[in-house]
Amino acid sequence: MTQTPYVPHTEPALAGVRNFRDLGGLPAADGRQVRPGVLFRSGHLARATAEDAEFLGSLGLHTVFDFRNAADIRLEGEDIALPGVRNVNLPLSDPADGGEFWRMVREGGLDRLRAALSGGQAAGRMTASYREIITTRTAEHGRVLHTLAQDAVPALMHCSAGKDRAGLSVMATLLALGVPAEAVEADYLESNAPHRRYTVQRRQDVDPATEAEVTELLSPLFEARAEYLAAAFAAIEETWGTTGRYLAEGLGLTPEMQELLQKRLLTD
Repeated sequence: MTQTPYVPHTEPALAGVRNFRDLGGLPAADGRQVRPGVLFRSGHLARATAEDAEFLGSLGLHTVFDFRNAADIRLEGEDIALPGVRNVNLPLSDPADGGEFWRMVREGGLDRLRAALSGGQAAGRMTASYREIITTRTAEHGRVLHTLAQDAVPALMHCSAGKDRAGLSVMATLLALGVPAEAVEADYLESNAPHRRYTVQRRQDVDPATEAEVTELLSPLFEARAEYLAAAFAAIEETWGTTGRYLAEGLGLTPEMQELLQKRLLTD
């Protein structure tokens, strides 16, 4: 896919929330665009500062979708409370699912990391997870679309890093809005910007001499790669044939509901 430019917007400098952005300006159905100020994405909100919370509160959010699982929330903390905002927790599979795996990522020595992640294993894990989320989490993605269509905007979607689980939920939403695949990919890849990247905290006693290799082994887990999103699109094509059938048969999106969703989220 090639990147499609969209209307630029001012991005706030948030201290405790990574990967925040407004999806307004993305090209959508019938020459329209995603309306600014109605759909946002980010990493988790657990470490938002008072200034971050003030900014988030100024957005007039109706709903925050949190795609983290219980293990994530135990590790990172609950989202901060935003007055008047409904929080919807829809746990999705984590590409690095499992407490033992995360302990290995955060604490494991070089030999363990090599055994688990070298030779394309890390990227393979991510690709397989993207395909699995698309094909097995249709109920959750269908619920997101139906909730958004029922006056749940402005809305923010997040997971831990705001890249994978949130990325695929945003993908499903944007496809329902008629956003072309190239623009979906362009937005997804913005998660690679240095100030947006999720940083894993490794234990302090790790040998500094091995950190360069450790970083290389871990990088596929924390990068947004076009090949991962391509795997999700391939899963749609292989399972449903077309995006339209994915939305209708997989996610239960009726023409009437899609029209309402587009009315709420797109420019006139």
